[in-house]
Amino acid sequence: MTTRFEIARLGAHGDGVVDANGGHIFIPFALPGETVTAAREKDRAQLISVIESSPQRVEPTCRHFTECGGCAIQHLEDLAYRDWKRGLVALALKARGIDFPVGELIACPPHSRRRAAFTARNTETGLHLGYNKAFSHTLVDIEECPVLLPSIVEAAGTLRHLAGIIANTSKPFRFLVTATESGFDIAAADCGKPTEAIRRAATDFVIKSKIARLSIDGEIIVEPVKPMLTFGAATVTPPPGAFVQAVAEAELAMATLVAGHLRKAKKVADLYSGSGTFSLRLAGNSEVHAVEGDGQALAALDRGFRFANGLKRVTVERRDLDRRPLTFKELNAFDGIAFDPPRAGAEDQCKQIARSDVPYVAAVSCNPATLARDLRILIDGGYTLKAVTPIDQFLWSHHVEAVALLEKPKKRR
Repeated sequence: MTTRFEIARLGAHGDGVVDANGGHIFIPFALPGETVTAAREKDRAQLISVIESSPQRVEPTCRHFTECGGCAIQHLEDLAYRDWKRGLVALALKARGIDFPVGELIACPPHSRRRAAFTARNTETGLHLGYNKAFSHTLVDIEECPVLLPSIVEAAGTLRHLAGIIANTSKPFRFLVTATESGFDIAAADCGKPTEAIRRAATDFVIKSKIARLSIDGEIIVEPVKPMLTFGAATVTPPPGAFVQAVAEAELAMATLVAGHLRKAKKVADLYSGSGTFSLRLAGNSEVHAVEGDGQALAALDRGFRFANGLKRVTVERRDLDRRPLTFKELNAFDGIAFDPPRAGAEDQCKQIARSDVPYVAAVSCNPATLARDLRILIDGGYTLKAVTPIDQFLWSHHVEAVALLEKPKKRR
């Protein structure tokens, strides 16, 4: 049944929100102030038409918008879009009773994302490679993408052909592409166990196509060139499928904020260090102790340090910080702390940081809700919030990064 709705505001996921009978209805691709018709099903509705359009509505950049599930909000003009993203962080802080001015959003330019998590599927009509439609398992083949680096989009035919070679299943599988400084690093998962024939064909194609590395379910099938990423003065080869910041410009912005805040620290603990995104940059100024649960990522960080020049000492420790956080007594050996946890945040680790005497803390997060929870813990433990900067790394989506900087008066030891 089609119903007429008035859109009150934008929701946290970019949907238009209707206030109705004490509840809410969420309508994707609708904007505040618009009058629309939509087909309702429980608390969601499918947009049918826009009767009265918002002056902030603009023409979407991509032909796949509304069909592809990758972008939620290409139809909102840029200034309003930036205010909305900044507001996501501000609202999360407010929900935890943190009244603090959030800085201006550091914008993400189009055509900048170096990492694409595609879905691939082999069908009777051929190999399909793209993104799933929103709230669906329907795969949308990608012919263009204004978010990705042009080099990834231009290589779509090559990537699709390789996915077809390694597909040993009719089910959808993950096809992760990272554009590194030495070529594409491709990590496939759940594409079926590769036969010897598949291995040979994939190896020949990867070498011919000048792809740096192909791995399947964590196993390196062929690596003609080591995939390389530069973190400060160090060059790192991340493990297959390892976490990498999606946009190089956003990574640099985050690292600059973190390093600037910790510039007075002689010894820094980098928690959830990954392959060294922050550690190897911080080591240009401070001794760094990098702590990470992924042994392969930690080994990549260590190799990057050992082959770099001009860095201060970097030590590494493999440790599951969610199960066994560094204690406040251990942390008191440092002058600064940086932490960049997964989306679930670092609640238990922050309880230890809050008890510590470490004067400088830099918190990096991809989840405003868990960041706000963790900041509340630190503030209640005596830290003062000095800055919160939102960073747009996932253009036209509801995801937003943030860097929060905190200080505590230093005690004499």
